[in-house]
Amino acid sequence: MRTTLLSLVIDAAEIDAESAFWQRVLGASVTKTASHHFLQADGFPALVVQAVPGHVPPTWPDGNDQQLHFDLRTDDPAETHRLVLEAGGRCLEPGQRSGVRVYASPAGHPFCVRST
Repeated sequence: MRTTLLSLVIDAAEIDAESAFWQRVLGASVTKTASHHFLQADGFPALVVQAVPGHVPPTWPDGNDQQLHFDLRTDDPAETHRLVLEAGGRCLEPGQRSGVRVYASPAGHPFCVRST
């Protein structure tokens, strides 16, 4: 038996902002329906942003659990940092530790950018 990862689904109250963020950060193409935005980027399974009215963003590390997060790798941490912030993300840990910086997407989902 073989099992493969088909997609990763991200819940968001504002799917336009969330999908635009990931589209820009990953250089993805996007296909939209009223309730789902399907993103495809080289090297990734499908990323689906799903409309969830009333979605409560994670408040990790100071509140409710993060539930799940992405780890991304970059060869240019400074440029990736600039891109993430310009695309609407925010830095959760301003200092970089051991080659890792932690961010949140517009819907509050945490993710790490690794340079090691």
